[in-house]
Amino acid sequence: MIFFNTTGPVDASSHYLVPPLSRINLPEILRLISTGRYFVLHAPRQTGKTSTLLSLRDHLNSSGDYRCVYVNVEAAQKAREDIDSAMRTMLSEFAERAQDSGDNSYPDAIWPDLLERSGANSVFNLVLSRWAGCDQKPLVLLIDEIDALVGDTLVSVLRQLRSGYDRRPVRFPQSVVLCGVRDVRDYRIHASSE
Repeated sequence: MIFFNTTGPVDASSHYLVPPLSRINLPEILRLISTGRYFVLHAPRQTGKTSTLLSLRDHLNSSGDYRCVYVNVEAAQKAREDIDSAMRTMLSEFAERAQDSGDNSYPDAIWPDLLERSGANSVFNLVLSRWAGCDQKPLVLLIDEIDALVGDTLVSVLRQLRSGYDRRPVRFPQSVVLCGVRDVRDYRIHASSE
């Protein structure tokens, strides 16, 4: 039975839907990804952001040109400004999603040791760098609910993404999409450390 769904990602086999990729300018998104851009996708709640990201992930992975991973970082919101706890939550989810996107267990094998040796303020960068460096395909990272992160945790994630930007696409994700309700570029980030 097919029905209308407004409570989460749509599933074409169960829900009436407008195909998510038809709702965006797909050629422009693909151009941004192919030229190595990092960009923001934001829209109000329940407008299809997650469904669009999941469809984009599937489209990119099926093209054979990219390794695309979707990760939802909302669970790290509970950690607030405890960067170590937030990174553990995010990397655990990231490693799980990496396995969903092509049976790749490499991130899961390396992140705990890297966190122990390098700390929370560099581990995300290192995991992305190591994984991108050993994969044959350019890595594309889709981060959903980025605006769930606050203060020092959000600052740490953004700085780690920025610090690897110059190494893309061989040693860092070729493209990163930050997705949320609000445009992350408009945040006034208040961290407890400042």
